[in-house]
This record gives sequence, structure tokens and C-alpha cells, in this order.
Amino acid sequence: MQSKTTVSAVDSMVGELTAADPLLVGNDAFLAAILSGSGDCIKVLDLEGRLQFMSEGGKRVMEVDDFAPLKGCPWPDFWSGDGNTAARQAVDAAIAGKPSRFFGEANTVKGNSRFWEVQVAPIFKADGSPSHILSISKDISDVTDARQRLELLNGELQHRIKNTLAIVTAIARQTLKGDDIRDRRDAFTGRLQALAEANDMISTKALQNAPIRAVVENALRPHVQNEHRVSISGHDLDLTAKHALTVALTIHELATNATKYGALSDGNGKVDIRWQVDRRAENSAEGFQFSWQESGGPHVHEPKTQGFGSKLISRIFAADFAGQVSVEYHPTGLVCTMRAPIPQ
Repeated sequence: MQSKTTVSAVDSMVGELTAADPLLVGNDAFLAAILSGSGDCIKVLDLEGRLQFMSEGGKRVMEVDDFAPLKGCPWPDFWSGDGNTAARQAVDAAIAGKPSRFFGEANTVKGNSRFWEVQVAPIFKADGSPSHILSISKDISDVTDARQRLELLNGELQHRIKNTLAIVTAIARQTLKGDDIRDRRDAFTGRLQALAEANDMISTKALQNAPIRAVVENALRPHVQNEHRVSISGHDLDLTAKHALTVALTIHELATNATKYGALSDGNGKVDIRWQVDRRAENSAEGFQFSWQESGGPHVHEPKTQGFGSKLISRIFAADFAGQVSVEYHPTGLVCTMRAPIPQ
């Protein structure tokens, strides 16, 4: 017997066609129009994986003028390399009664390369066992080519950004000479380095976003020699490039300050970094909460003047996340917290 799922799907389709027009049910011209009009390559294979039928639309996309020489050919042999392996596995899965899906490259009959998205499924007999295999291949070459071009352009852009940052760093070292401004020179080049490292990490994700944990860990790496002095915890969250760069620079400033004056300036202090993402409050101003808390270090005093790092943390961090930032200089250690909507 056919599975209940298959019978249910057929009954549903027949019911919808009947509701549209009873003449469509069992209409050969309607079926021919579907097979001819579809731009996908619809094929029927036997249980040996040999090609038995190809739709008219499939012949067009596969550039087939005469199907006769192809009938009976092993379908997996149209694919090479990993595609051939995937096609054979798809045939085996269909024989076992399971559908599957894969992507691969295969040439048309006229030798033109195409990249396909392929869905393979069994065609069942009345007793529920497979009688044939259905294969539907969709030409996604244009999408793949566009993605490859975008990745190439992205790589070129990242290369130029890296070169620009290196040039700016070299100019700074040549211009900002002298021991009297060493601290400012080191701070400036350190910020450029943090920006470059954050940009490198984002570029490795190419068309994807950057996980916040990776951003934090990468920004901390130059400042923390003993990983046991820093704890990091929080929910999974992908950041946009803009948010990732802001987090990286903020962590760099906080870590630099902690190394000079705070918890990381001696052998006893610790830093606790954590964040929370409350999906239930996605549209709330407190859906995302971030905190940096130092403890165990030297006694902390609030500075009399606000430097660039403090301004970056209290203004840019808050502005880019559309949130509220608080920096408190407790005697036991600096605490920086932010409440903002969940970054989109």
C-alpha cells in the first residue's frame, strides 16, 4: 500500500484541481503543459539509475536535440567528482524510499558547464515500494556565478583595506616620533591594529555575519596572556560588520585600560565578560545586555578627564547599538554595561 503521506498529498492535489476546474483532473494536455513549461530538468530513472524520461523543459535547459541516444544511460555518469558520488548516493537513497538533495556541476549535452540544485525522490507503486526514481534539477549557475564574483570583490576590498591600514600605521610611526608622545603613538597604532584584526576576522566570514564570542576573543588575544584571568559567557549572536568592529574596538579600549590601570595590571585581577539575548524582548531597548566587570585588581579611581577610549565606549558603543552605556569606576574594579535592542 502507498504511504498515508503520499495518498494524502495526492488526494489534496486532486481536490484542489477539482475545485479549480474538474476538467484539469486526468488531463494529459495539462500535464504536458507543466512538463514543457517548467524550466527545471525533470527526469525519471529506473531503479538501476538509468535515464528513462526527460521533460521538454528539461531538454531545453540540458540542450538536448534528440533524447533517444541518452535513454538508458546511467544518470550518475552525467556528473563528475563529488557530484558523481552524490548522485549515486541519491539513487541509493531513493531505492530505500528516501528523498535527498544535493548540489553539483554537470555539462549540458553540448558541453556547456552548469551548476545544479538537484532533488531526488522515489516514485512508489501501489504496494508502497519504489518503482522509479524522480530527479528534478534546477540550473542555479547564475546565482553561483554572482556569489563567486561577490566573494572575489569582497576579497579584493579586504586586501585594499588591509593595505590602507598598514600605510596609515607606517605614516603614524614616522610622524608621531619622540618619547614624549610614545603613549599616544602606541595607543593610536594599537587601535589601528585592533581595527585590522577585527576586519580580518569579518573578512574570513565573507558573506556571513561575525559571532560575538569570536569578536570578543579575537580583540582580547593581544592583551591577555593567561586565559584563566578572563571569563567569557553569553548566548549565540551574529553581529553585522558595523557592530563587530564597534565591539572589537570597545573591547580593545577596555582591555588596554585594564592592562595599564585595572584588573589586568597585576597578577591578581580578573575580568568577567558576559552578554544576554532575550528573544522575548526582541523589540525592547533591553533585549541585548552586555557587561565588562573587573575585580581583584588595584583600587580604582575615576579619571579627572575623559580620553578617547572613554568617549568611544560611552558614545560610539552606545550610538552604534542604539542603546545606553554606563561606565562605573567602583573601588573594586571598573564596570561597563550596555542595554540595547537586539542587534539586527
